[in-house]
Parts: sequence; C-alpha cells; structure tokens
Amino acid sequence: MNPTPSPSETHFNQAKASLQQSLSWYSSFRRHGKRAPSPELQSAVRGELQAIKSALDKLERNAICIAAFGLVSRGKSAVVNALVGQKLLPTGPLHGVTRYPKSVRWVPTGGKVQVELIDTPGLDEIEGEARAQMAREVAQQADLILFVVAGDMTRTEYEALCELRRNSKPIILVFNKTDLYPDRDREAIYNQLCQLRQPGNTPASVLLSSGEIVRVAAEPSPVQVRVEWPDGRVSYEWESPPPQIDELRQKILEILNREGRSLLALNALFQAKQASEVLAKKTLELRSTEAEEIVWNYAKYKALAVSLNPIALLDVAGGVVADLALIRSLARLYGLPMTSFEAGKLWQKIIFSSGGLLLGEMGSSVVMGLGKSAAAAQSVFESPGAIASYATTAAAQGAIAGYGAYAVGQAAREYLQQGCSWGSLGPSTVIENILKSVSSDTILYRLRDELKAG
Repeated sequence: MNPTPSPSETHFNQAKASLQQSLSWYSSFRRHGKRAPSPELQSAVRGELQAIKSALDKLERNAICIAAFGLVSRGKSAVVNALVGQKLLPTGPLHGVTRYPKSVRWVPTGGKVQVELIDTPGLDEIEGEARAQMAREVAQQADLILFVVAGDMTRTEYEALCELRRNSKPIILVFNKTDLYPDRDREAIYNQLCQLRQPGNTPASVLLSSGEIVRVAAEPSPVQVRVEWPDGRVSYEWESPPPQIDELRQKILEILNREGRSLLALNALFQAKQASEVLAKKTLELRSTEAEEIVWNYAKYKALAVSLNPIALLDVAGGVVADLALIRSLARLYGLPMTSFEAGKLWQKIIFSSGGLLLGEMGSSVVMGLGKSAAAAQSVFESPGAIASYATTAAAQGAIAGYGAYAVGQAAREYLQQGCSWGSLGPSTVIENILKSVSSDTILYRLRDELKAG
C-alpha cells in the first residue's frame, strides 16, 4: 500500500498537473482551433509561454528560491555564506559590497530539496525605479524572503519590509550580529518593530509574527584570545568565532519540511496565472474583430430562431443552448480550454451578475413566448388578428433574445480574459483549493487572505 501523500506533496502534484495542462493547451495547434496559425499572435504570446514553461521547470527541479533583502551593511552576504557553510560571496567593511543579485546553490541536510539562495544589493543603495524593479523581480521569483536587519531598526527598514510584504510572500526577519547586541531577544525585536509603524503602514502583526524572527551572528566580530606558549611567553591574538546560524537554518528547514512544496506550488501557480491572463488579454485584443463578428452572428441567429419558434418552452431552452454555444465558440477562437460544463458555469455567472437585467429579459421572453404560442394556436384557425399578434410578439421576443445573446457574448469576452484559469486544473482553481486546505500552523495560513485577493 502506497503511503498517503502529505498535504504539501498533494499541492505540489496539483500545481504540476495544472502547469502541464496550461503549457500543453497553449503550445498546441488547438490554440488557433481550425484557423491558420497567426504569426503575430504567436510572437505576441511567446514571452508568456516561456514564463509558464519556466514555472513548470522550477517545479520539476524541486528548487526552492530564498531571497535575502535588507539595507546595506546588514550582513546579507554573510548570512548566505553561513547557511551554505562556505564563503562564496564577498563580504567586508566597505559600504555595499554586493552590486547586483547573486545566487548560490544550497542542498540542506537530507538532500530532499534544492535551495537557491539569492543575495541582493542593499535596498537603500539602488535609487528610484531601478531599486523597485530589482526588488519586484527577485521577490516574484522567491518562495521565501529573508529580511536581514542588525541593531536598531530604522523606519526605512520598516517601509522596505512593508513593500516586500505586498508580494504576499512569507518573510523571516533575520536579526544579524547578535554578538554585538546580546540583550536583544525575539520579543524586544518584535516590540521595536511595532513601535516603528506610521499611520498608513501595514501593522507589524500583519507583516510577520514574533515566531518568524530569528537571531544569528553570521560573521561574528573577532575576539582577542590569550595564548600561552611552552616557553612561558604570553601573547594575544584575534580569532574569528564560528557563525551562529543554527536558529535560522532550523527555521528554514522546519518551513521547508512542513510547507516547502506548497510554497513552491503556489509561487509557480501565481506565475502561470499571471502569464495566462496576459496571454489571454493579448489573444482577445488580436482577435477582437473576429470575436465581434461571432457575437453578432449568434445574436442574429438566436433572434431569428426564437422569433420563428412557436413553442414557448423551446424558446428558453434553445436560447440557453445558443448562449452556451456562443461562449464555447469564443473560447475556441481564443484558444482557451473550456468544456460544456465550464461554459454552463460561466453562463450562470454572467446571468446572475448582470444585476437582474438578463434574468428580467429572460422572464419577459417567457411571458412573450406564452403569448406567442397562444397566438400561434389561434392562427391555426386563420384568425387575421392572431396572425398579426403572433408576428408582433415574435419580433419583440426575437429582439430581446438577440440583445441577451449580445450581452452574454460581451460579458463572456471579459470573463474569458482569465484564460486557462478556468477549469478544474486551471491555476486559479488550484490556488483556491490549496489555500482552502492549508493547515493552521503554517505561514501560508496567515497569508491566505492576501493570496486569495491576489
């Protein structure tokens, strides 16, 4: 009997299946239906297809990305070196040794997962939009963020922490250089964080909990030691103590073992969701003329069919079938995956989100349909008045049906912009399922409302 997979493993497998479906769908000829491939469209969406592929590759490599942020001279590079156990990144007393993001591979004890540690320049060293863009790009890649501080935190650090938090990624606050500040325990650090908040800033309790603060000395200051020689001489030498990094390493391993694959899965899904929505938007823009033609054709055919049909109940049933066919035709035009069941769910959403307008139109159509059926029955006996009544009612009912089809078509175009997020394996659906099932003892549980909003 195979062991039951953990929730994190289940989340990982769901995300992998979702991305494989997205890539398979968008990369195949079905994306253009029976139409000839459009070189313009293929060129426009190449970047989004690559983004989905990159997210899937990251999942298949099982590589967790952890990024270290902070102001200059807080010891970000030293923290990365201490975690890896080797001095791979330059450190020193100079102001801002790291000039651009650098990545280092780390395989924690056990080797079940690979970690890519990204060291970044000080957030107060790069000015303006360049800094913001660098932070956005690295934070988007990251599954977990380390925010490194040392000594008294500044308001600039609090604001930088708030800015990073907007990426809805879990954050560990790393208080470095504890050898210089031995009296700073976790509660003291958290209380200072709370005091730094300004009106309009994110509350400290939302940024992180006190349990997400760790204390380290990644590169302790040298200490003077007394050396007694065999000949009786005594000398004093400076010696560098080993890094005190165990608390951070254990915290990272705890998170990775408990929810590492869930973090990896969600990050990949959000990247795929964003790429899918941009891809769908570009597709809609490039196929807008064809889409408008399809909507108008369905509106005309639906109006004609409803007006000529003498049976009231068939009017309503036929109108619904026509609307569903319209939604699926638009989905095929855009190359978006949609089954009849999913088209039905979208149709219901459009009808009930129309503020009662389309429901009212359907009700009017039913009433008119009953009157039209009565007039049709009377016309059998060749009553001139009944024939005129039938024609008038049929024309009005056809106009209402045509308007309804046009309204459904326009609304469907907007909803379909969400692209491959629709469906049981769509990124949006899988994200929602994962967030519903996260355990209350995880970092993701604290972030789930923000992630849902994203």
